[in-house]
Amino acid sequence: MIEGVVVVAAVLVVATIFGLWHRRRDGAVRTMGDGGDERPALVGADLGVELGARATLVQFSSAFCQPCRAVRGRLAHVADQVDGVRHVEIDAERNLDLVRRLGIVKTPTTLVLDGAGRIVARASGVPSLDDVHAALPAT
Repeated sequence: MIEGVVVVAAVLVVATIFGLWHRRRDGAVRTMGDGGDERPALVGADLGVELGARATLVQFSSAFCQPCRAVRGRLAHVADQVDGVRHVEIDAERNLDLVRRLGIVKTPTTLVLDGAGRIVARASGVPSLDDVHAALPAT
């Protein structure tokens, strides 16, 4: 009887720790560091549109992804408010080669590209507006 209670308590502790860790990471924008030319670069042909002069916000979404709608609104808002920023939404299911090449494992995932198409930041989940603004390359 006591062993069962200990096992249940241990499972609850591990699940709680995992949940807190996941909640903290979800939506967090991670900068990619200064890798120079080692960072993967995308060109307009990869995305089907011309890159933004300052930055391009690339959102990977899927058809039934509820959080993708929130991300779409936030990224579109940033692109409308900041000169030289473009927002592009990519259907992950229809672009599997690009998804694999970039290591996209969940939707929504957002990549922030500089004007040259280099990935400067990445977020999985729903990033805050402040985090998206902070991830934009300086003008």
